[in-house]
Amino acid sequence: MKAIVQRVAQASVTVGGEQISSIGRGLCVLLGISLEDTQRELEHMVRKILNLRVFEDESGKHWSKSVMDKQYEVLCVSQFTLQCILKGNKPDYHMAMPTEQAESFYNNFLEQLRKAYKPELIKDGKFGAYMQVHIQNDGPVTIELESPAATVDPKQQTKLEKQQQRKEKTRTKVPSESSRERNAPRNKDDPSASSGAEGDVSSEREP
Repeated sequence: MKAIVQRVAQASVTVGGEQISSIGRGLCVLLGISLEDTQRELEHMVRKILNLRVFEDESGKHWSKSVMDKQYEVLCVSQFTLQCILKGNKPDYHMAMPTEQAESFYNNFLEQLRKAYKPELIKDGKFGAYMQVHIQNDGPVTIELESPAATVDPKQQTKLEKQQQRKEKTRTKVPSESSRERNAPRNKDDPSASSGAEGDVSSEREP
């Protein structure tokens, strides 16, 4: 799961020329749901968004308060294009969760946000609709969040890559030896030459 979180002075969503949702100061969250996301990733993202410290405190100290601390609003917009994988210059979205499944998942996400915060302060766009999202970014401040499941542990990745390299070396080494032995010229007096025992190379290696 991926989210682009923007600190805003105001934000709104318009569909078909009609404004359907708006907030004042707070957060605008563009959310991209992947095929692999589960309730675990959902809960992680809810916690991160609500506890992200991007606001100043009463004394003006920056990066001290969360949206909940300030009692600001949150506007969420489903954004499957965050799961884009480029093939050359063409976007590919096969990693995004299918529409029917994603809508239920997204509604669950909104429900969890409302339970963890205040329902009246959580706004959203219209799932699956063609929307115009008007964002007045305050700062600008833009934070990219990604759930743990979508993040690969570098040490684990390195270990897997080394294991794969060893396997590839093993696969390439054995055929190369056998191919050299098969292609090596044989003595006409060698019994194995007429016996069909090409796989048995023990006689060739004996002095």
